[in-house]
Amino acid sequence: VQLQASGGGQVQPGGSLRLSCAASGRTDREYAMAWFRQAPGKEREFVARISWTGGITSYSDSVKGRFTISRDNSKNTAYLEMNTLKPEDTAVYYCAATPGVIGGTFPVNYENWGQGTQVTVSS
Repeated sequence: VQLQASGGGQVQPGGSLRLSCAASGRTDREYAMAWFRQAPGKEREFVARISWTGGITSYSDSVKGRFTISRDNSKNTAYLEMNTLKPEDTAVYYCAATPGVIGGTFPVNYENWGQGTQVTVSS
């Protein structure tokens, strides 16, 4: 599948953003999705993942309770709702997909990547 991420921007600490990831191509097969992020000078890190049906989700400890991942397979789109944003959430956010029911928590677990969308949390 091909992925297109959108929804990034600049927001003040404590604010909210919703990222979207639209999939196209071979969306007729089962594919798991995830969000990762990469801050300047740091490695790409896992944020959240969701299973094909949406029934299984998991989060990194740093975003648990603040971020929510979801998907709408009728629209071939995944979302990342981000609340109570902190300056340390500033990064380029990437959506990822891989064939199967659920993916892992490492970048190597995913075959397909979107182009990234910048999220900046600053006053």
